[in-house]
Amino acid sequence: MYIPPETRSQIDEVARRVVRLWKFLDVATRQKELARFEQRMGEPDFWSNQTVAQKLIAEANRAKTLINPVVAFNRRLEDLQTLAELVAEAPDGGADAELSEIAITAAQMLAEADALEIASFLTGPHDKCGAILTLKAGAGGTEACDWAGMLFRLYTRWAERRGYKVEVEDVQDGDGAGIATATFRIEGANAYGYAKAERGVHRLVRISPFDANARRHTSFCALDVVAEIDDEELDIEIAETDLKIDVYRASGAGGQHVNRTESAVRFTHLPTGIVVTCQRERSQIKNRAIALKILKARVYERLQDEKRAELEKFYGEKGEIGWGNQIRSYVFQPYQMVKDLRTGAETANVQGVMDGEIDPFINAWLRAGGPRQRNKDIKVDD
Repeated sequence: MYIPPETRSQIDEVARRVVRLWKFLDVATRQKELARFEQRMGEPDFWSNQTVAQKLIAEANRAKTLINPVVAFNRRLEDLQTLAELVAEAPDGGADAELSEIAITAAQMLAEADALEIASFLTGPHDKCGAILTLKAGAGGTEACDWAGMLFRLYTRWAERRGYKVEVEDVQDGDGAGIATATFRIEGANAYGYAKAERGVHRLVRISPFDANARRHTSFCALDVVAEIDDEELDIEIAETDLKIDVYRASGAGGQHVNRTESAVRFTHLPTGIVVTCQRERSQIKNRAIALKILKARVYERLQDEKRAELEKFYGEKGEIGWGNQIRSYVFQPYQMVKDLRTGAETANVQGVMDGEIDPFINAWLRAGGPRQRNKDIKVDD
């Protein structure tokens, strides 16, 4: 039976992508490593050293997460190729259903290959973790605070689109509108791997709703993103003497409790100057635990940067929250355009972006090699 050239072309394109992914992830080598891991895990003395055992299990799980989707996808491709050969050799009439199935499956797999390629770039040591995001309004006063509030909505919408869970840890209202700062956690598979692409300064150009003369204003907001790493994976000790601890009454919704209990906590890490606040819980003890976890994650990220000897470069990318340091521009007037200055990715669908449709920008950054440039696997303790 005759198979349309478009369907054959799609099958061939899927096959080419699978070959590239197989080589990129070095699947054959990782499969051998997995076989050694599984052999070691089956030995009687495997749990004699629990620390080593847990690390080996983590390595095995990480390898499975990377290669299993590609292996399964390759099996589906082989089944599709076999079916296509059988249908091609079949006499005309009698294989119409199979031909339709081949065409539908080929188109679906071609679309799935895009997502599989993007996921294959998430090879960093903590890409699978949740993400801790901190927004901070920059140059622009009330305008910047309003812009920070808009970005807060954008990222919560993005997280919801991906099925992630959002937990707000701290929000400081802006002067007149929006927010001055906000810290929130995003929980879900590979949340940090994707969210880290958004780290940097974001620039807004629009006709100000706060300007009686309807002039065009430029506002800036910085987004910092760190991985939410489990305590057992963090070899970070923070001495009590290195902390300045402030407690105060929580702000925002919460009824009478907000005004009567000093449950909010602010940690200042004196050696680095990193400040973390948390007021989500009613219990000061719980807020202290959450704030300490976030602080450890941010200190760890700082140590990672220092190990790479790229601290100035890394923070220079985010830089001062103002002109010349933005990673992306959002123009509402005189025309509509959102453009990423690192990759050149752009769209005129401003409303879609503000509703959380930012995956094209994240994917472009991942394809451009962002993680390989700024998030290489480096151990803190050499």
